[in-house]
Amino acid sequence: MKGTKRILLILGAMAVVITILSRCMNAADQLPVDVRGEAYTGAATCQKCHKSLSESYAHSPHGLTSKPVVDAQLLKVFAADSNSFLFDTHHKVLIEKRDSGIFQVAYQDGKAVRAQKFDIGFGSGEKAFTYAYWQGKKLYELPLSYFSAIQNWAISPGFPKNTYYYDRGITSRCLECHASYVNVKLTQKSAFAMDEEMEKGSIIYGIDCERCHGPGKQHVVFHMENPNEKKAKFITLYQTLTRKQKMDACGVCHSGNTLTAQKSVFGFQPGDNIDDYYAQDFVGFGGGNPDVHGNQTSMLMGSNCYIKSGTMTCQSCHNTHENIKGNLNIYSQRCISCHKTVSHTQNTLAKGALSSNCIDCHMPKQSSKLISFQQAGKNDLSAYMLRSHHIAIYPVNK
Repeated sequence: MKGTKRILLILGAMAVVITILSRCMNAADQLPVDVRGEAYTGAATCQKCHKSLSESYAHSPHGLTSKPVVDAQLLKVFAADSNSFLFDTHHKVLIEKRDSGIFQVAYQDGKAVRAQKFDIGFGSGEKAFTYAYWQGKKLYELPLSYFSAIQNWAISPGFPKNTYYYDRGITSRCLECHASYVNVKLTQKSAFAMDEEMEKGSIIYGIDCERCHGPGKQHVVFHMENPNEKKAKFITLYQTLTRKQKMDACGVCHSGNTLTAQKSVFGFQPGDNIDDYYAQDFVGFGGGNPDVHGNQTSMLMGSNCYIKSGTMTCQSCHNTHENIKGNLNIYSQRCISCHKTVSHTQNTLAKGALSSNCIDCHMPKQSSKLISFQQAGKNDLSAYMLRSHHIAIYPVNK
């Protein structure tokens, strides 16, 4: 009789385990397949439980940093009378709508000699849009970019100013900070050269939830099976990270262009050590003069606010779920939360509105040393202005 009870208990326990596993398998089977692998579930899944956060984030600069070009949206960018760029009397590029899409068409002495379609847009549009086209499994930058400061087209940064150029390749390294994933195939062409191909259908555009919070499938399955559990499980929450880990997570894409990548940062997960992915140039530790483009973490880390606080991170001022880009009043209130007792000179006080704009004085816009752009009919390059993240007392403009 005792043996029978033992067998029944074992069978009962097995039934419970099988039921739990079956439920988990069913929950997992409901989730979409993600190109990054079994551990991922995709932003569409996150939206089911985090709708308001997802909607806000989708319109943020991170969410919009890359996207496929939709003709109807692109047509809103340029007016009918501002769709051409003249290099000289012989060369020009026109933005043209054709049956198969919208193209940048190069003309030489009035004859169309090159036409490439807008396939991908990079940038949120706050500063600019840069565009690219596919040729097989390779991506190339188009010669003209749209700059918000002038509300017009100009030569893409780094391109020649005397003629059109269509052959500047965009590699997966660019997508590592402007997208969440792309499947890459590398082929050894010679002892010193590698050939890279990218699967266009594998691109996950923008910076998505799992890029910042890590793979989410286990998190989703657990909460589907335990709907009454309100504490987030199996997902990275930034309040659980150390200061360095928080800075590293942002530094993956905001440490500048001078670092040497050791391996693809598509594999970076919050909590990882950034030094395992990049060979650091130590600009942020007192050496060098970092450019305002892309060097936000190193510039911040060189600021007295960061050094003296002991706790300040990017998240002290930025909540990437919200879209408040350009709202200097809100950012200034975050400054004041730590600087309530700061005194200003009479000259500074005379300017007024200190509580609503700390930013323009202590984090002024500066011209990038690395990026500029050429406008039609102008000999000199136009400055590409970006917000400095080195918080400091700057010389007063008289």
